[in-house]
Amino acid sequence: MTSSAHTSRLQNFPISWFSLIMGMTGFTIAWHRAESLLNITIKISPILLITTLVTFFVLLTLYITKIVKYPSQVKSEFSHPIKLNFFPTISIGLILLSIAFLPYSNRVSFILWSVGVVLHLGFTLYILSAWLHQTHFEVTHINPAWFIPVVGNILVPIAGIEHASPEISWFFFSIGLIFWGVLLTIIFYRMFFHQPLPAKLLPTLFILIAPPAVGSISWFQLVGEINAFGRILYYIALFLTLMLLTQTTRFIKLDFFLSWWAYSFPIAAITIASFLMFEQLQLSFFKVLSFTLLGLLTFLISMLIIRTFQAVRMRSICIED
Repeated sequence: MTSSAHTSRLQNFPISWFSLIMGMTGFTIAWHRAESLLNITIKISPILLITTLVTFFVLLTLYITKIVKYPSQVKSEFSHPIKLNFFPTISIGLILLSIAFLPYSNRVSFILWSVGVVLHLGFTLYILSAWLHQTHFEVTHINPAWFIPVVGNILVPIAGIEHASPEISWFFFSIGLIFWGVLLTIIFYRMFFHQPLPAKLLPTLFILIAPPAVGSISWFQLVGEINAFGRILYYIALFLTLMLLTQTTRFIKLDFFLSWWAYSFPIAAITIASFLMFEQLQLSFFKVLSFTLLGLLTFLISMLIIRTFQAVRMRSICIED
């Protein structure tokens, strides 16, 4: 490949690559839950964790290089009404890695969690300010990816309850929960009364599953039991999963984009939440459901990895859009 081709691909290296880390980390945590439940001696989750960590630092190195070499392109992404919302996938990736590392190293988990939480709070404040004072955003710009910056705060208590005062976890959970309701209303308004999402963004509909699924896990961490509100969050997520899976034929007809990775983390989140429901309630329904979802998630991640490698090899991503 020529030097100019390398340059072009780095220049157009999108921030949305970090959504891959969210999916892979969720996949890792889901498999760790399954291994714990089944007492599996030969475990794949540690391998998945190291692979995800290495991938994260490779992507981070590439994006930092882009920041140094092409600051104007990064600035353009940072002011884009859609791409802006993918910058917090970096901080969310760190928070998810902190959750994944918790069974292995409390210290490493704490460091990842601390950096991720501070960075995510900064992204939340900046992006909310951009939303409030913008002059070029329109209602047609909104899509479920807008959940990522502020609703991502709902992840903090999962590891946070182990690392800091519960009040810090309550603070972040409250932010995520309230803005989930606000943005959910706006997103459904946009989808009901305006033009449908473009094909490239249709996979982001799966992001609708993540806030209530993650919220049910965080709520359990905060209160220590599966109570009425936790059940409401979980069953909302389960309904949204069912609703979107009934439209599978619509999604499989789409051309491959990096946005396909939006399928992964939400499915991982409802899988992990289902494992939690089984662990706490010991109902066979949740055991069957959680392992069925894990099978679906494993197939999905495998397919996404293959399609992503194919796209990289064919040079159909990291091109100007």
